[in-house]
Amino acid sequence: MQIDHQKCVACANCISVCPMGAIRIDTSINRAVIDYDECVECGTCYRGMSREHLNPTFVRTVRGLAKIFRFRFEPEPDVCPTGAFVMEELEWPRIARRVFSDPLVEHTSTGITGRGTEEVKTNDVAHRVGVGEVGYVIEFGRPGTGVRFHQIQAMTRSLAGLGVTFEPKNPITHLMTDQRTGDLKADLLSEKILSAIVEIKTPLAEVERVLDTVSRVSKEIDTVVAVGVSTRCGEDGEDPLLAPLLEELGYSFERAKTNMGLGRVTNVQKAEGIGDQHLASVR
Repeated sequence: MQIDHQKCVACANCISVCPMGAIRIDTSINRAVIDYDECVECGTCYRGMSREHLNPTFVRTVRGLAKIFRFRFEPEPDVCPTGAFVMEELEWPRIARRVFSDPLVEHTSTGITGRGTEEVKTNDVAHRVGVGEVGYVIEFGRPGTGVRFHQIQAMTRSLAGLGVTFEPKNPITHLMTDQRTGDLKADLLSEKILSAIVEIKTPLAEVERVLDTVSRVSKEIDTVVAVGVSTRCGEDGEDPLLAPLLEELGYSFERAKTNMGLGRVTNVQKAEGIGDQHLASVR
């Protein structure tokens, strides 16, 4: 993202709009500037503000007179009065920022917008996690915090050392140079994005090691990490395996999803079954 300084009038309305706090007013030039390293190219400033396209000279003149005669002339707080933001063409690797941070951009690897994955919440119709397996959704970043790819790599490397299976229909998996080591493309590592999700699965016996690893690495990287754990319930809709294990390990969780039979049918023999999946948010 760029700000056209020929148009910017330093009204400062855009500062509160940026979810990363990457915009400020440079008083030496009396213009808004973007911290290019902190900007995640989410497009919020460009799409989230109305653009009036007023003449910049006129606006600056009126604001100058207002200052002299001590009255206020300020545009509405959700308006860029001169339309100063410019959505620029991005090249690799910076384009990855927009792909992961702009909810309107589609990931070419999965055909899904946002963070590029349907996650295991669609497991009841997509069968990402089988009987006896456990799926994990590990989320990195938040507005105001973000995450860099080298921080994600710290986690994927540690998880790869446990021998986990990375979900193939996941954008982070597509960015790996070697799933056996969890290494991501080297030219991406310094890029910052709003958030991302890593998806893995393991046998039930590996739950403790995985959660311990996620907990340990999350304390070593400067971002927000959240993890969701899921498994398939029995035909009675109950989970006799994962839930007791999580309780034994001291994790609190909530039953977050139960299929009510509204998804597409992928297994005709069990099409009449309900209560196919249990999803837990581990804290």
